[in-house]
Amino acid sequence: MNIDNFKKAQILAEALPHIQKYDGKTIVVKYGGNAMINEELKEAVMHDLVYLSTIGIKIVLVHGGGPEINKTLEKMNIESKFIDGLRVTDEETIDVVQMVLAGKVNKDLVCRICNLGGHAIGLSGMDDGMLKCECADDIHGFVGNITQINMDVVTEVLNNNYIPVISTIGFDENGRCYNINADTAAAEIAGALKAEALISMTDIVGLCQDKEDPETLIKKVYISDTPALIAQGIISGGMIPKIDSMTKALRQGCKKAFIIDGRVPHSILMEMLTDEGMGTMFSL
Repeated sequence: MNIDNFKKAQILAEALPHIQKYDGKTIVVKYGGNAMINEELKEAVMHDLVYLSTIGIKIVLVHGGGPEINKTLEKMNIESKFIDGLRVTDEETIDVVQMVLAGKVNKDLVCRICNLGGHAIGLSGMDDGMLKCECADDIHGFVGNITQINMDVVTEVLNNNYIPVISTIGFDENGRCYNINADTAAAEIAGALKAEALISMTDIVGLCQDKEDPETLIKKVYISDTPALIAQGIISGGMIPKIDSMTKALRQGCKKAFIIDGRVPHSILMEMLTDEGMGTMFSL
């Protein structure tokens, strides 16, 4: 697409008030889904994060890595099992989860950011006691619920103008590693940091009146309206725990939360730096 210089200037002028609004503020981005599998999209996301960081916005990247975990388990002839959308994580699987999330996926993202001229440091929920956990239930194995959160190292990294790239594994009082749902971890981190916004990159356009029709996108939702939306079936299935996590983040001090379509290149910039936006915003 060719854009003439006048149009480029208009785009930059429109972005200015949004840049000023977010200057020096903290944004937590939950990253996963198709945007993490497709190489072109992955490069676009990292480019956006470096851009936002360069203009003075403090970015925290919280990532999952389910497809990469599945691929590694398959190579090792270990079957992937899921119950209620959560990975069943036995002792053998948690070793792979830790290796893939805190190792391969995390360092790949750090490397991409650095190659684009950004500054990033890879962390996990186990570093500096960031995410302390307990076992979530008896059926999912080493899947954890967060019981305590320590943002000291993240704050230190942000204050030194680095992007913390956080893999969602935590630990319990006995030092055992746990797999944590990335939406849950990102929401807890956004709440603890009192972030200006939590942005969840998904494989849908946002919350729609009709799931099959993206033209019915709901641009803004107040958290007080979510019980009625659940009753109507507009919020259902895997969207319920995602929005529950966002609700918790907002009640803990995060200002806004967004669901955006991670399948669209530069969707973060479109949401944050344009008048129209592109996803669904949640607020108190």
